[in-house]
Amino acid sequence: MKNWYALYTRPRHEKKAYELLVEKGAEVFLPLVKEHKIYGQRKKLVEKPLFSSYLFCRFEHKYRIPILETHGIIKIVNFNGVPAVIPDWQIESLKILLQNPHPFRLENYLRPGDLVEVTDGPFKGMKGMVKIIKGESRLILTIEGIMQSISVEMDREQIKSLSEQEVK
Repeated sequence: MKNWYALYTRPRHEKKAYELLVEKGAEVFLPLVKEHKIYGQRKKLVEKPLFSSYLFCRFEHKYRIPILETHGIIKIVNFNGVPAVIPDWQIESLKILLQNPHPFRLENYLRPGDLVEVTDGPFKGMKGMVKIIKGESRLILTIEGIMQSISVEMDREQIKSLSEQEVK
């Protein structure tokens, strides 16, 4: 059975890997967005990948070797050693979103409990855990030694995810 998989590419190899996979006859989707770039005194409209170093390919997992042998492809994205299947509806929704001229923006992928660091604003440098209450993002600072916590509302654009090693 064919499923959509996210493929991780070498940096700035998304378009070339896409072309090579199409040449192999694979069903591939590379979400692109148009962006104005300024080169000296010229302004140029360029297409760049929506998700840096990722593209999507639909295939049967048992026939993955020719996909993985494609120049620029590093691996199939997986979690705990299991390839991550992307549901058809998510790919279709992404295609609809990109065909629509309505503006959108990428958001930080944060889940309650994620460790983060504030990157901007008056709390820059503060580290804590994310908690989402009724649509607002809150940063929780917990002092384990006295079992106390405080929280502050944060814009998602002001925080970045951290690994547990970065918090220590």
